[in-house]
Amino acid sequence: MWHTAAVVDHSYADLSLAALYDSLNPWGPGDDFYLDLMMSAGSVLDVGCGTGRLLRGARTGGHDGRLTGLEPAAAMLVQARRAEPGVEWVLGDLRSRRWDTADFDLVVMTGHAFQELLRDEELRAALTAVRSALSATGRFVFETRNPAARAWEGWTPDRVRHVTGPDGRAVRVWHEVEAPPSGERVTFTETYEGGAWAQPQVCRSTLRFLGPDALAGFLGAAGLEVVEQYGDWARGPVGSASPEIITVARQV
Repeated sequence: MWHTAAVVDHSYADLSLAALYDSLNPWGPGDDFYLDLMMSAGSVLDVGCGTGRLLRGARTGGHDGRLTGLEPAAAMLVQARRAEPGVEWVLGDLRSRRWDTADFDLVVMTGHAFQELLRDEELRAALTAVRSALSATGRFVFETRNPAARAWEGWTPDRVRHVTGPDGRAVRVWHEVEAPPSGERVTFTETYEGGAWAQPQVCRSTLRFLGPDALAGFLGAAGLEVVEQYGDWARGPVGSASPEIITVARQV
């Protein structure tokens, strides 16, 4: 579609792209699902909190307990810190940040952030860190795209999204899978084109698609067990056509 493009390391690592996140990902049923869990938990850790809108929603909705957002992309935390001062924003990830006491009643990973844990050792380390952060009765809740639904087949450049950036200028966004899936992994590009940039901005990413059995295996090895699993935000069962695998886990 374009002869030249500027390649950035990762989506939303750039300030101009981070500012588009909420426009590209408007509030939806998944946010309602997580917010409901947050409001009933005394303390919450949001891993990969992004712009922090879920934590802001919990605080403005009356949550008066501890709310902590952990995010590896500094550009995303710039967005998060602009709005709600009553949240603890932490730059880092589960490999670099540890908590001395296991006192979170709820740990969440939203926005399919779990799928960015690509290597077995990386995934095991993250789950071990989650377990150490949970209170004895705490819950770990996250979602992954169901590999049986093959969502990547719809990531084609003819499906262009149009959004308006914070500066009021139009932005076009599209995805393109680079090659057929390699085992559990799919590599794709996300391209942004608009007046904010002299040339399109291209972000290259890889996601890991794990099924229910593989998820249960990794969780079990970290001392966690599946309590519930849903195939959609209405808490329907996981099936071959289910878009999501939403997992609720606890300490064994």
